[in-house]
Amino acid sequence: MWCRHDDCLTGHGYMVLRDNPLICSCELHWLQQWQNNERGDLDNQMLTCFSSDQEVLLSSMVIENCSLPEVTIISSKSKTKEGGNLTFECHVTGSPTPSVRWRTETLRSHFSTQEIIWGATLEIVLYLTNVSARDNLHNLTCEAENQAGPEEETVQLDIEFPVKILFLRDAVQQHHWCFPFAVDGNPEPTFTWLYNGRELKRSAYTYTQLITDSGDGTVKHGCLFLNKPTHINNGLYTLIVQNKLGREEATATGMFMENPFDPLDPEGIIPVLDDLSPTSKPDMDVTENSESRVFVVSVAVGLAVFACAFLLIMVFVINKCGQHSKFGIHRSSVLGTEDDLAVSLRFMNFGTSPPSSDEDSGLSSFVENPQYFCGIIKEKDMCVQHIKRQDIVLKWELGEGAFGKVYLAECAHLSPDSDKMLVAIKTLKDANESTRQDFQREAELLTVLQHQHIVRFYGVCTDGEPLAMVFEYMRHGDLNRFLRAHGPDARILEESKMPPLGQLTLPQMLHIAAQIASGMVYLASLHFVHRDLATRNCLVGEAMVVKIGDFGMSRDIYSTDYYRVGGRTMLPIRWMPPESIMYRKFTTESDIWSFGVVLWEIFTYGKQPWYQLSNSE
Repeated sequence: MWCRHDDCLTGHGYMVLRDNPLICSCELHWLQQWQNNERGDLDNQMLTCFSSDQEVLLSSMVIENCSLPEVTIISSKSKTKEGGNLTFECHVTGSPTPSVRWRTETLRSHFSTQEIIWGATLEIVLYLTNVSARDNLHNLTCEAENQAGPEEETVQLDIEFPVKILFLRDAVQQHHWCFPFAVDGNPEPTFTWLYNGRELKRSAYTYTQLITDSGDGTVKHGCLFLNKPTHINNGLYTLIVQNKLGREEATATGMFMENPFDPLDPEGIIPVLDDLSPTSKPDMDVTENSESRVFVVSVAVGLAVFACAFLLIMVFVINKCGQHSKFGIHRSSVLGTEDDLAVSLRFMNFGTSPPSSDEDSGLSSFVENPQYFCGIIKEKDMCVQHIKRQDIVLKWELGEGAFGKVYLAECAHLSPDSDKMLVAIKTLKDANESTRQDFQREAELLTVLQHQHIVRFYGVCTDGEPLAMVFEYMRHGDLNRFLRAHGPDARILEESKMPPLGQLTLPQMLHIAAQIASGMVYLASLHFVHRDLATRNCLVGEAMVVKIGDFGMSRDIYSTDYYRVGGRTMLPIRWMPPESIMYRKFTTESDIWSFGVVLWEIFTYGKQPWYQLSNSE
């Protein structure tokens, strides 16, 4: 037979008993308990032992003067301040008389022991003097063992000491920005953060997270997290910790990004991001439609054909109407004739690419794949609203494209209904004289576009650098991601961190398509040609309002949707008709082709057109 004594008691050992005569004695008490706990069956044979040459079942064996030790720890207190004294008494009974000891190998405090016998009770006293805080939460164990087996009792030390900061490091970027720190103290300390000397309030965007079970006793590791901070959050962050025995503080530096504006402009203190976050209105109720998918697709295809035909008819009617638009805009006061020198409207997507074909080589302001295209403006005194730099407070970065960066910001004095409102700010980096002229021209063109399904342009900020355009903020982002988040595959999408909100229904998809069609009819009435119509270039706001327009980031985020030709030319060939791919011919009719592809995107919940083929194929 082989087995470690304590392992056999706990059932962790592996015991072999075969043709092994056992003598009935107190030494078999543990084995008797082991069998009585239904762990002693070996090859379906009951264990036995020999007493006076008679074989006795181990389960029924009675041995006199044989019992496991009983251990009790007595103390007037188990809590004291660092440097104090503690006394613990370990009382033990058992037969035969057990051996007793305190387990002190890992104690860092000064200690001594004294053994006292009171009749059948053995007492061993442990004296702790000048206790060390390093023993806080330490388990003190008194062990006793006799022939019947071992027993023990444990008490936990509770040593109070002043709080101290072990370290506080400068901000590092993980999933969010984080100020790592470690703090030790007992009782548990409270935490306060200051930003540039003023209290930093906790919010959904600024919060402290602790790791209490760090394996270091009372040491607590943690982070102050900031969600998407910008230059207005740069500064000194002070951690203040305190408990009833002490207080300590330390300061670290947060440098999240360089100020994109003039560093002399006052930015004020860090905003309370929780108050400035987008209004948390519930999304439109989106539930899965129980209609047959075959029926839905059939209806969708039919409606797509109808919508395309409708757009063609509308464009024909608009062209026949001449100078007067049915949408209330007098064309001659805004745009020249189609024979005038054309300029490119890059609609939130500044570009610097060279001409793409002979047909376009004479255009003074052409970009390789502009999103909008129109005639030259006749009226030079168009009113573009200028927004003061002091009315804009950047909150965090939304993205970056070749033109510059896009920020979520809070802007004052834009609407008479509210003092402040959330907007999207698009900045223009590396502005030279040419790009400044393009910037001004584009601002004039964007001012013309006033439609409920075109992203609203509020104005420009030209106070210092960089130049910036101010647009309305569409809370739910681009339509492609919105479709995926409300489709059948939403649960497995990487970006879907929250449970899906429900699958879009057929009427809701038709409503989305109708809004895009309405915006495109409006653009066609002004003879604008949108060369990159796709769900990624449409934005979704509250109550499922969809508007045309993006912030020039789609070519970075959806790079697989574009086919690179030559050096910098990026063509969305999956959305382009043959004549546009082969001859670079862009017309209202090519936009209608793209709209048909958009309909396919909508009714497939944002799938990539011809996803089974590469761009080259």
